[in-house]
Amino acid sequence: MPHKTNTFARSSILMLLIGAAILVGIVLSSLFQARMTQSYFTTVVELRNARAASADMLVLLQAAETGQRGFLLTQNENFLEPYQRSMDELGIRMERLKATLDAEDSVVDSVSRIEYLITEKLTELRETVAMAQAGDVAGAVAVVRAEYGRQVMEEAQDLLRSLIAALDLRLNEGVEELSSSAVSMQWFAIGGGIVIIAVVGGAILIVMQHVRALSRAQSAVEELNASLEERVEERTEDLMQANREIQRYAYIVSHDLRAPLVNIMGFTSELDTTLSTVRTYILSDGDRLTEDEIREARVAVEEDLPEAIGFIRSSTKKMDGLINAILKISRDGRRELKPEPIDLSELLENTAASIYHQVDEAGGEIRIAVGGAKGLISDRFSLEQIFGNLFDNAVKYRHPDRPLHLAVRAMPAKRNGVRIEVEDNGRGVAPEDHERIFELFRRSGVQDKTGEGIGLAHVRSLVRNLGGEITVTSTLGGGSTFIIRLPGDLSQYVRSNGS
Repeated sequence: MPHKTNTFARSSILMLLIGAAILVGIVLSSLFQARMTQSYFTTVVELRNARAASADMLVLLQAAETGQRGFLLTQNENFLEPYQRSMDELGIRMERLKATLDAEDSVVDSVSRIEYLITEKLTELRETVAMAQAGDVAGAVAVVRAEYGRQVMEEAQDLLRSLIAALDLRLNEGVEELSSSAVSMQWFAIGGGIVIIAVVGGAILIVMQHVRALSRAQSAVEELNASLEERVEERTEDLMQANREIQRYAYIVSHDLRAPLVNIMGFTSELDTTLSTVRTYILSDGDRLTEDEIREARVAVEEDLPEAIGFIRSSTKKMDGLINAILKISRDGRRELKPEPIDLSELLENTAASIYHQVDEAGGEIRIAVGGAKGLISDRFSLEQIFGNLFDNAVKYRHPDRPLHLAVRAMPAKRNGVRIEVEDNGRGVAPEDHERIFELFRRSGVQDKTGEGIGLAHVRSLVRNLGGEITVTSTLGGGSTFIIRLPGDLSQYVRSNGS
């Protein structure tokens, strides 16, 4: 859990740093875009003012000339009103145009020429109006009819129209730049928003994962607390069962070992009797023996003595087998377990290969399905011994009237365990013998097969050494299913049990 907490802290700090860097980037980009937009906007406003001033000057210049012409033709003072207003405004508009386009080097010459032409034209207009007001209308008309005034007017109009066209072009470009800047700022904002949402979403995801981890840890602690008493009861029950098995084991061993000893003692007494008869015959010292004594001596030598020796040898051999079986189980219990990753499917296939020819020749089949429990960590040698014994028993006790069908299934079990079922359609076991078959030197059913009754006892011992349990479900004549439950990781079991 401390490792997960450290990971959460590092991830949270990293997300905060990323978010802060993105926010700083967005702020700086927004400031830059805002300044660019402001610059474009200022330029557009200046160009718009310059364009308006140019257009106003063109209109005012034409209005002034129109008022001057009307006054000269009619001597009506009403024409002087628009004339005078236009004359007053033209100077103001000229100064505004010059101030607006002061930084525009490309139009400085045009503005200077326009100012000169307008000054010349206004001078002409004032002179002609003054002459007409003084009574020299003919002289004023003669000045108007001269080519110079017309040329100045046309050139000024052409320059103003060209300037307006140039300003319109620049104004359109400025508007496009302003629009482009606004779009860029919009995309910066959208992109930044998306990135911030992604960062916030990532932070929320990390927090949710941490919360789920904390929740799982809390649930695990609660489950452990809730199951602690149950586990203590299970361990207590296991200890009591182990104690009962030790007592039963001691009784079985003492009983089965005592039987050969009783036989040996009995046939030793028989040997004493036989030797007494033989001794009478051998120690007769030439005395004449009866026919019954001779016959008894012959029977003792030819029948009784070999029979007693044979029974003693058989009992001794049985006792040796029992002792070896006990030693074998004892050695397996003391053997150091070596947990390692096991490919369960491969192990079962390899173990089944040793009996495949016997099953196949009789028309039977072997099916192995490990499902989602292919891998576990356990002791390979013990597993090979367990399944080897179970497979051999399936072949040994197959039903005489049908081919053997052997199926092995593996599946995940609770508490990260593995459940393995070995099912056959053999003779089966009577319900009252389900526990008996796992006892040392005990067998069930018809005893037509050789054996000492240690195979399944050995299997149970191996399974329990691995931290598991084995049970059987079976009916007489209906086959058997051996169910093995093992921890998924033997190394954890070994550590938790101090093995």
